[in-house]
Amino acid sequence: MVVHASAAEMRRWCLERKAEGKSLGFVPTMGALHEGHASLMREAVRANDCAVLSVFVNPAQFAPHEDFDRYPRTWGADLAIAEKAGIQAIYAPKASAMYPPNYATYVQVERLQDGLCSGTRPHFFKGVATVVAKLFNAVPADRAYFGQKDAQQSAIIRRMARDLDFGIEIVEMPIVREADGLAMSSRNVYLSPEERTRALCLSRALFQVEAVMKVGERDAAKIIAAVRKEMANVDIDYIALVDADEMIPRDRIEGKILLAVAAQVGKTRLIDNIKFGNYGQSKPDLRGSAIEVPL
Repeated sequence: MVVHASAAEMRRWCLERKAEGKSLGFVPTMGALHEGHASLMREAVRANDCAVLSVFVNPAQFAPHEDFDRYPRTWGADLAIAEKAGIQAIYAPKASAMYPPNYATYVQVERLQDGLCSGTRPHFFKGVATVVAKLFNAVPADRAYFGQKDAQQSAIIRRMARDLDFGIEIVEMPIVREADGLAMSSRNVYLSPEERTRALCLSRALFQVEAVMKVGERDAAKIIAAVRKEMANVDIDYIALVDADEMIPRDRIEGKILLAVAAQVGKTRLIDNIKFGNYGQSKPDLRGSAIEVPL
């Protein structure tokens, strides 16, 4: 496994592999890797001849009051997880190289970046789209892998890749959960034992809605009300039922639907979601909880 710090070196490594006729899979991350990231890496290794991981805590997606300085950085453990998963190269640029003095170019994906997480993090998707575009230039992969937990982000990256002709297939992988249902996140380490117990209401609410959906409930207002009731003990940021591709609010469950929630638990902001609709066969996550519900 090799580690590259410069975009030129990383791109050269990728182009050499492509010249050999090999396909490339790419997993962009901010490090602090967990089993959710590992599931993306394993799929990238399985489906491609070579797999690349990036580790970069992106300052452009953090507001001044957010947790950039204390975001978990676990480089040694990340290397071990990546090597075990079969990653062949890691791109780990420095912030000074990614955003040199007088940096002035940013990427925004209109409409899809509105609503949901942008309500409380209006800066976030501009930073995400920009850094992923830069990562795609350094790692000209065939496929890039993202987790469903960040569903709005995945939709934005998929649209950006299409609109800007990156020629990269965006693969969204199911949410990976702890044994008790909590969606895996690098920020879960911030939670106290009491906060972690309260945080379970996010997944519990979504699983209850899943059961309601299976017996035919299609009214968005009733579904959102049920979720809100279950999440009464946390500070709700949003509960949104939207078109899974366009991120536009929907009144009824028709077509591809995303039910997404975000909440502040103590000082930690958590997100979770479930997808409904015409996605084909229901796909279990690695703990066995259904993520997609075919109607």
